[in-house]
Amino acid sequence: LGTLTEAAHTRAAASAAHLPEWRARAAERPVPAIPLAASLRGDHVRVIAEVKRASPSKGAIAPGLEAAAQARAYEAGGAAAVSVLTEPSRFGGALEDLAAAAAAVRLPVIRKDFLVDPVQLWEAAACGASAALLIVRALAPEALIRMVAEAPICGLELLVEVRNEAELERALTAGAQVIGVNNRDLETLVIDPETARRMIPLIPRPCVAVAESGMATRADVEPVAQVGADAVLVGSAVSQAADPTLAVRALASVPRQPGTRPDRR
Repeated sequence: LGTLTEAAHTRAAASAAHLPEWRARAAERPVPAIPLAASLRGDHVRVIAEVKRASPSKGAIAPGLEAAAQARAYEAGGAAAVSVLTEPSRFGGALEDLAAAAAAVRLPVIRKDFLVDPVQLWEAAACGASAALLIVRALAPEALIRMVAEAPICGLELLVEVRNEAELERALTAGAQVIGVNNRDLETLVIDPETARRMIPLIPRPCVAVAESGMATRADVEPVAQVGADAVLVGSAVSQAADPTLAVRALASVPRQPGTRPDRR
């Protein structure tokens, strides 16, 4: 995580010179942003399907993946939103993938990266994203508050990712409305399915709760549904699937359960 965050700071610094261009492009988006939070609520657990070519834990996953075609396949399978990895060095992503996916579907499209500076939010908006993912662990407290405040100015919603109770408290204090719980420890890369099962019941009901990482089958989704997850984010399983439409469809049919989430903090 430290290495990827450091690289993100370098990329953000280089992009800062183009901030006026990003702002202008964001203002000229031909279609208004599609609400993410609303798309993740319903009777069934919603699926955020990810465009993902590679990862530090798995290496190459789908190196030939074409972002627009993949996003359309996810939409056909019933995905509620599309996540696009734009980190270039370890995930094989690019801003061009984000723009291609956003232009191809009528779903909310999320920029997933190691975002550390508001200029990266403007990049996302300029490329047609509806939302962006923030990792609480990758941001100092002041930086998280600044990023959450900047997002609506860019016209973006946020998926704010946590792994423990302290990070959840930081996310809620900053004003996060869509909160993801990552089963993968980004420092060790180990997946612990109990992380989401423990944390999701702590997310207050006004927020949307998303379980992330380690889900490939309906049997993986059902336990997080039982504790109150509104949605799941699935990357490797759908990116490398021979038929991504069928892969998403199989995950998108799990009934949502009320769980025991509190009505407020």
